[in-house]
Amino acid sequence: MDFFKELSREEYIQFFSWFAAIWLLKFILQFFAARRRWAQPEAKEGMLSVLNWAAFYASLILFLNFFSTQDWLNYTLYQAGDVKVSLRLIFTAFLIVSLANKFVRVLTLQILSSVYEHYHVDRGLRYTFNRFIYYAIMIAAVAVSLTTVGLDLTAAGAALGVLGIGIGFGMRNIAGNFISGIIILFERPVEVGELIEINNKIGTIESIRLRSTIVRTAKEGTLIVPNQHFIEQIIKNRTGSEMLASVEVNIKFGEDTGRIENLLKEAVLQEANHFSAYLKVNLAEIRLVDFKYDTMLFLIEVPVKNFDTKQKYESRLRHAIAGIFYEHDISLASFPAAEKEAGM
Repeated sequence: MDFFKELSREEYIQFFSWFAAIWLLKFILQFFAARRRWAQPEAKEGMLSVLNWAAFYASLILFLNFFSTQDWLNYTLYQAGDVKVSLRLIFTAFLIVSLANKFVRVLTLQILSSVYEHYHVDRGLRYTFNRFIYYAIMIAAVAVSLTTVGLDLTAAGAALGVLGIGIGFGMRNIAGNFISGIIILFERPVEVGELIEINNKIGTIESIRLRSTIVRTAKEGTLIVPNQHFIEQIIKNRTGSEMLASVEVNIKFGEDTGRIENLLKEAVLQEANHFSAYLKVNLAEIRLVDFKYDTMLFLIEVPVKNFDTKQKYESRLRHAIAGIFYEHDISLASFPAAEKEAGM
């Protein structure tokens, strides 16, 4: 079989003429886009990107159209019913999915962003809409591409249903995280950009996916948190709340509580000089919060501007308290052996 049929001279000339016209038009549009002084840099960059992939896909479609009669492109790899699956059909299916992905990106970044700005849609709701639109269009594109190559979606759905029963028990956590991700996107208990505290770690939500949420912390790096954690556990949302540097001090019962409080104030002011631009010392609180066994628990709370300052100031404050207590011969309380073992 002759896989490579010769095209006529006129067909070759027509193909290369259209090919040249596509890329010439692309360069002309890029030239004028680059000279637009009133456009924002982000808008220019987005426009140039759109023109690049538009020219690429237009060239690919042109190629498939002109060489559609070639045997190597239409050679049957396998047959599904009346549909003969060839390289041309596979390329077409890939083209559908790829174009859908590009279309969603342009729609959300170039078009919907302006709509969101006009109607003052908050960041969390924007993310929810974008994710929903992305999954809806991509699922539709995959379905169309699979139909194009001859896959019966009805039979595939029945097979996946039977298979799902068998593996469902082994994928309960994945399914739970998937459903939790949908709940988070629509109910929005937490949103992208918010500051949260999770397992005593404070971080900012970077992305909410269907299975997990990405949280970036100041010290521990990136945390990948299963979505079920946000539905089943108590999560502290620090967005809009005041961050506090807090230090607990256990003093042996019998000490003068007023004297202890004054010494703790002295420690707070002593270390405040090193962080004057990041603390609100005038709002600092020192409280006697509890009695336990033969101890008195004092709590120091000082408003700070960021998490890094909180950690550094807490460390410096503990150093200052240790020094002042040693100077005034004040001993910290010791816990009973039973409690020490329980805390281990």
